[in-house]
Amino acid sequence: MRQKSKRPQGAVDPSIKDIRRKTRRCYSSKEKIRIVLAGLRGEDSIAKLCRQEGKDCHIL
Repeated sequence: MRQKSKRPQGAVDPSIKDIRRKTRRCYSSKEKIRIVLAGLRGEDSIAKLCRQEGKDCHIL
């Protein structure tokens, strides 16, 4: 049987939250539209588009 973690779900060290917040990229509306249209065209996979944008697949 699996043991439950002692940390409540969703609890993250505050320093990790700060790092994530500072390294998160903000996309302009034009950039978002460009990325979405590229995905809808279907020429490249979503994973490839994400790599091109330099992020994991949380682009929007």
